[in-house]
Amino acid sequence: MTTSSLTYDQAGVDYDKIDPLKIAAQRAAAATATQLAGHGFTEVRASRGESAYVVDVGPFYLASIVECLGSKALVADEMARLTGKSYYAGIAQDTIAMAVNDLITVGATPLVVQAYWGAGGSDWFGDAQRAQALVEGWQRACETCGVAWGGGETPALAGIVEAGRIDLAASCTGLINPKQRLSVGDKLGAGDAIVLLASSGIHANGVSLARKLVERLPQGWLTPIDAQGTTYGDALLAPTTLYSPVTEALWKAGIAPHYCANITGHGWRKLLRHPGHFTYRITQVPPVPPVLEFIAKHAGHDAQEAYSTFNMGAGFALFVAAEQAERAAEVARTQGIEAWVAGRVEVGDKQLLIEPLGLRYGDDALQLR
Repeated sequence: MTTSSLTYDQAGVDYDKIDPLKIAAQRAAAATATQLAGHGFTEVRASRGESAYVVDVGPFYLASIVECLGSKALVADEMARLTGKSYYAGIAQDTIAMAVNDLITVGATPLVVQAYWGAGGSDWFGDAQRAQALVEGWQRACETCGVAWGGGETPALAGIVEAGRIDLAASCTGLINPKQRLSVGDKLGAGDAIVLLASSGIHANGVSLARKLVERLPQGWLTPIDAQGTTYGDALLAPTTLYSPVTEALWKAGIAPHYCANITGHGWRKLLRHPGHFTYRITQVPPVPPVLEFIAKHAGHDAQEAYSTFNMGAGFALFVAAEQAERAAEVARTQGIEAWVAGRVEVGDKQLLIEPLGLRYGDDALQLR
């Protein structure tokens, strides 16, 4: 087996090329905010560049987001071919999590989810077992998040989407009510604690690299990754954790985060998302899920590369008042999600310091605005 490092660029994903387009689109989008005035509304300008967009509609704020799943469905398809099992209930949860976990970063309660299921042809929907698993998983994830499934679109896109494949996406709309729940970073300050919430595995980010890695594995998708014989494919398909039950429980417990970060693409560099100049000092790191340890080892990644690409065991970050940190972690655990008071925010250069691993990411490590 080769020990040369496998990069995200080699897997077909180059953020240096993607991010400039995102920034250009954000600037063009910002110019359209004046259109809201014609309806008597205004945008919350600080939400520009955050994970969800927020509009002030008077008595409350309205938040919205749209997200796609990415390539995780391809793993489900390959594992179905090899095992005869359907993994699409979990894939449904992954897709909803991509939208909901972004929406809640701004303090919103998710209200309505819409589905987009674009298949490579009508035949995709003819597999009754697979289609029913997708429907049932989508409904179950909505119930977990306390949202209504409003509807969706199921186009057959032959010639655009590859035959036998499906492109999945979800949009989510939510309310920030009362308004003091708004969390767009204006409350973040030195002294705040960083509480990290456990991930269930790779979630749905970094999957392109994980798929490329399978070419190096002796048994492909069925390569065992642990002593229990868990296969690589099964481990990758663990559904993404839904964090909205935690943020709702925090509010009921009287805890309003000063800021939140959904740790997805760019890995732990997402902890640098806030535009302010702070030092984020991590003093405790969560255990790394076996599948992410396995990927790092076989892709030839050192810790610097691994933590800049994958969630490495932390799928969501809460920035809360220091005196509320331990309570916030306890609230997360009551929702079945492990949590750690992992660090603090300090005055200083904009940087992320992961002290137990000797890692540093500077201001130039994440450019999303």
